[in-house]
Amino acid sequence: MNLLLLEAADFVAADRVVLRDRRLTHLHEVHRAEAGECLRVGLLGGQMGQGQLLRLDATEAELKIELQQTPPAKLPVTLLLALPRPKMLRRVLQTVASMGVPKLVLLNSYRVEKSFWQTPFLEPQAIREQLLLGLEQARDTVLPEVIIEKRFKPFVEDRLPQLVAGTRGLVGHPGDYPACPRALSEPVTLAIGPEGGWIPYEVEKLTEAGLQPVQLGDRILRVETAVSALLARLF
Repeated sequence: MNLLLLEAADFVAADRVVLRDRRLTHLHEVHRAEAGECLRVGLLGGQMGQGQLLRLDATEAELKIELQQTPPAKLPVTLLLALPRPKMLRRVLQTVASMGVPKLVLLNSYRVEKSFWQTPFLEPQAIREQLLLGLEQARDTVLPEVIIEKRFKPFVEDRLPQLVAGTRGLVGHPGDYPACPRALSEPVTLAIGPEGGWIPYEVEKLTEAGLQPVQLGDRILRVETAVSALLARLF
């Protein structure tokens, strides 16, 4: 935890917070904090700054905080991601939050198993927990927006063209396609498929919606690796 994230419910005064949950456990067991220390803090959805630990015991921690720093800018990207398997989904959510993706669309694909949509990791609270871990890692305070689209065709035909408008649309897919561009500054809509890639029909529909297929080479990457590699290459 590189940033202690605070929420409105933590405040007992304008410049005082009291913590009693997993963050308290982290202060004890990982940070091994002591009264008087200054810690990096951030208000969820707001600014970052410093928090002086006034009191720390077995049941709660009290901090005096000062917030004056703007969180880091987000990447100019909307990420469309075929729903990965549940265990990988948790890691991908953390990666997306830590790398600064502002909007994530989880969508269906032919190669996405139906059972994946039943996972409790898709519950709003479960998604939020993983995103918070990513924000804490990267020292950010702004949660990404996560949209769930369970029907591929209606989304791609009816909503994706408007989403792509004004951006550079790209779909990551292995094959005889141009190499993924590097170091872009323009807004991007990026689609990443499941392991093994999109099926030809899906590539065709994504292309019709305004996304150009690009590739990273001959190797087939895990979804979590592809997400990091493509975002790092693009930005």
